[in-house]
Amino acid sequence: MLAEQRSNSEIIAAYRARTPASERLANEARNYFPTGITHDSRYLLPYGLYVERAAGAHKWDVDGNEYVDYFGGHGALLLGHNHPQVVAAISQALAKGTHFGASHPLELEWAKLIQRLMPSAERIRFTASGTEATHMALRLARAFTGRTKLVRFKGHFHGWHDHMTSGYSSHFDGSPTPGVLASIAREVVLLPANDVAALRDCLARDRDIAAVFIEPTGASFGRLPVDPAFLAALREETAKHGVVLVFDEVITGFRVAPGGAQQAFGIRPDLTTMAKIIAGGLPGGAVAGRRDILERLDFEVAKASGKEKIAHQGTFNANPVSAAAGIAALSLIGTGEPARKANEAAASLRAKLNEVLAVERLPWAVYGTFSAFHIFLNPKRRAVDPLKFDALACDMDELKNSPPTVLQKLRLAMMVNGVDLSGWPGGMMSAAHSAQDLEATVTAFRKAVRMLRQEGEV
Repeated sequence: MLAEQRSNSEIIAAYRARTPASERLANEARNYFPTGITHDSRYLLPYGLYVERAAGAHKWDVDGNEYVDYFGGHGALLLGHNHPQVVAAISQALAKGTHFGASHPLELEWAKLIQRLMPSAERIRFTASGTEATHMALRLARAFTGRTKLVRFKGHFHGWHDHMTSGYSSHFDGSPTPGVLASIAREVVLLPANDVAALRDCLARDRDIAAVFIEPTGASFGRLPVDPAFLAALREETAKHGVVLVFDEVITGFRVAPGGAQQAFGIRPDLTTMAKIIAGGLPGGAVAGRRDILERLDFEVAKASGKEKIAHQGTFNANPVSAAAGIAALSLIGTGEPARKANEAAASLRAKLNEVLAVERLPWAVYGTFSAFHIFLNPKRRAVDPLKFDALACDMDELKNSPPTVLQKLRLAMMVNGVDLSGWPGGMMSAAHSAQDLEATVTAFRKAVRMLRQEGEV
């Protein structure tokens, strides 16, 4: 039982003392869920938080403790928790019904708004999640090109369906992960990001590449950053070889700019996958892009062309409540103000946290772009100046792998001091984070660093 796992760490002891109700629920959950959790990123020793409510940039656990939140609904909440206009839209939609088993006016309004913000979305197909969106994008690319393979970049995440599991956090040699057929894994080509020569060689040599998928700001919202020049080369090379370029904007869509990363970088992909923000924090996603590619889902076009239509069902596609939340959220986000506020706040926080590291003489660094911040824990213990750190100069292993015990204790120490970081570690800023929230985070970080030093971890 979790309650029997003890430690001499004062950080862990302080966390346990602060969160007894979370510990009790975590112990109970092991009777129902594998490892007692419902999402891999919620795995934390000795146990994760159980949260009761949230508002703005804050959330409260079942013991009544308040936290500045940087999970942000796994990136879905650019406006913060429970934005009043989004909540009102959800309430109005709920009163009318949660599912009609039919088309409804809100789905049309939703699509118009997405298309206005993201002009590459010539046609749109709604899904229930980001994983479903990337799955459909792959199927569309294969049907459109008549080819079978896809290119992905090591460390990039595109959901959990079979073609996307190798090369994200393990199996970088392309071998299949448990439960995935070797024949499927063989159709995936894994390349290093930012290597233009490797990309050009792959596309020139292999004429069976249907699509290239990429997180346009880099894996895990820039934890493994992508050079914008590489994106430009990627667009050029895929167009040259007739390969479908898919921007996975499940996180970046509407977050880095109203039109997503493609607006920020001035690059138009063939297909875009979206989720999270698109549905205002409720379940929902979409694949959007070129009309001629999306038409492989069209009944009339299939009949006229003599080509078999791609079948696509989905009980919760364009769910009316998700549509209402999405419309409300995107109407606000479309002004550009939420992205601007979140991006500026994140830049300020990155600078302030690096100042703490410099004063504490700790060779870590905080980096990122747009509304993200990532804490580099320097697993190779090399000399690092936090005020001059360049993540593009580091290799994937350095950026992707954090010392497990240090990572665990950093997250717990931050929670003890009222801040909940994402597990990579770092977080995503919302437009709801205030100057006071940033100062509270800086204070918590300074205390956490000193707690780690006292335990001999840094």
